[in-house]
Amino acid sequence: MRRMLSHLRDENAQHKENTHRPMSVEEAAEYLKIPLRTLYMKLGNGTIPATKPGKRYVLYQDELDKWLECNRKNPVPLTVEEENAAILASNRRKPDKADWR
Repeated sequence: MRRMLSHLRDENAQHKENTHRPMSVEEAAEYLKIPLRTLYMKLGNGTIPATKPGKRYVLYQDELDKWLECNRKNPVPLTVEEENAAILASNRRKPDKADWR
């Protein structure tokens, strides 16, 4: 059993790709399949996550993937648990003034 678990762990470690790699603006535009000018406009607005340690922007692939997922027009459907948590969070009642004393 331990051999099998260690074998599966080794296989998963080999298949996992490091997506937190720095990209230039040109590589990011090609990855996102958007024009370079549009990317620069969105970088200037601050809508796309990036760092600017000097004169050039540095973008990371995993941050771009998260940005794409968060800004979808048709979001990924929520699970039942996530949907219930969202409903409970939105339906909180204000405390009664009598309870404030």
